[in-house]
Amino acid sequence: MVQSSIKNSITPDNEKTWHWRGYPITYNHCGDTGPAVVLVHGFGASWRHWRKNLPVLGKTCQCYALDLIGFGGSAKPTPKQEIDYTFETWGEQVVDFCQEVVGGPAILVGNSIGCVVVMQTAVDYPKWVLGVAALNCSLRLLHERKQASLPWYRRVGANAMQRILTNKAIGSFFFQQVAKPSTVKNILLQAYHRSEAVTDELVELLLKPAQDQGAADVFLAFTGYSQGPLPEDLLPRLTCPTILLWGDKDPWEKIEIGQEWANYPTVDQFIPLEGVGHCPQDEAPELVNPILEDFIQQLV
Repeated sequence: MVQSSIKNSITPDNEKTWHWRGYPITYNHCGDTGPAVVLVHGFGASWRHWRKNLPVLGKTCQCYALDLIGFGGSAKPTPKQEIDYTFETWGEQVVDFCQEVVGGPAILVGNSIGCVVVMQTAVDYPKWVLGVAALNCSLRLLHERKQASLPWYRRVGANAMQRILTNKAIGSFFFQQVAKPSTVKNILLQAYHRSEAVTDELVELLLKPAQDQGAADVFLAFTGYSQGPLPEDLLPRLTCPTILLWGDKDPWEKIEIGQEWANYPTVDQFIPLEGVGHCPQDEAPELVNPILEDFIQQLV
């Protein structure tokens, strides 16, 4: 079991490395007693997106946050040639992390595409997942089955963009334009309802991994990933306690769609978060942390 003292803040000095299938994977950890919790970030983010949650949850549990392969400080092997960036792959990574680092089953918490990752893990490896908390789950609107329901002009636009980005030169140029401080900040100001939460620190922690070799290839591989599971495929198959949290000001993943998922018998609770956008764990940790603490304690 990895040992770590609880601190008021999480810094790069606390970062740890675990090797998975020969690739270095970065993660962090707070707390040495209580139930195990693993936090899984969204697209383009890293364990640092949970920096406001780790120290708080670590007071009452063993809390881990890891970088999915391809993101953050983790390795970024070549798509298709060295690894397939799919939810099944990330699910395998998470369960192996539980086995090799955590040392037992864990409660999984995800944000955005991280929600799909934790659901995939729970479906494929139910004995290793004690509960699931999903924060503003990705609706996967670029999925081939979702595109069929879009207006024709949006469907054509999405397909055209995906095809264009498969050209390596064009895709690399596009990524270079996205991976700029001003662009990242503008994207965050769309995703976050509270503009004061979009700090230079946040921009830097999201931007730094984009400079790594292979980051552009991973970005482009995922933007072209229109297959795999949809959340509504996985939700009905969950066998563990499950809660959904949703910022009601999320411009990308509309809460009206998320609220429909509350009708699944496998969903124990749907919790709207007023005045919060796509990444509530970072934008409003004072709302999210108590909810997660209560959910964790209910499972003890």
